[in-house]
Amino acid sequence: MPRVKRGVTKHQRHKKILKLAKGYRGSRSKLYRVANAQVLKSMAYSFAHRRKKKGDFRKLWITRINAAARMNGISYSRMMNGLKNAGVQVNRKMLAEVAVHDQSAFQEFVAVAKQNLK
Repeated sequence: MPRVKRGVTKHQRHKKILKLAKGYRGSRSKLYRVANAQVLKSMAYSFAHRRKKKGDFRKLWITRINAAARMNGISYSRMMNGLKNAGVQVNRKMLAEVAVHDQSAFQEFVAVAKQNLK
């Protein structure tokens, strides 16, 4: 069997990892072995945090709705309960947008929620 030299393949593989590690500090962007470990860890973080981002945004929306609701004299949980009882199907993302950009419309949501509290 002929001898296989891997110089070109290995060089390409190393270049690919070092390109992904561009911008990392110190040897993490210069040395292949350290860069490879950091790129693997970074990929794991990015995978996990793509899922975590959804929960983070939900927390933000709830905080915004709660702040706006309390300015109108009702707590978040009582407001959401009132809206649910009224059959209003608006998600937290849109409710947060309304709370930030259109206070008069949000006050109407609050009024509907207050009417339908048990």
